[in-house]
Amino acid sequence: MHFGERAATFADPIGLGSVASLALVVGAEVFCAALVIVGLGTRLATIPILIFLSVAVFIQHAADPFEKKELPLLYMVSFLALLITGGGRYALDAAISRVMGRWWKR
Repeated sequence: MHFGERAATFADPIGLGSVASLALVVGAEVFCAALVIVGLGTRLATIPILIFLSVAVFIQHAADPFEKKELPLLYMVSFLALLITGGGRYALDAAISRVMGRWWKR
């Protein structure tokens, strides 16, 4: 919400420009997170989320105390676990794979 208002003042920690940085963060937080929720391309969808969390922790808040980095680090560990393990049995990927497997064997 209010993308136009925030784009000019958004941080540009890696030199892409504030509008591009905000667009990438919104894409990761909204679209990739939605894909993780439904379990569609879970491992691929966690990569942009891990990237923006890494930038937030290790670049943007590098000089801040640990209390400011603690929550993003906790989320990083959670998304890293999802990257390693995948979406699981009830993910949409697994359901599609089961249906396609049955269809393919016919």
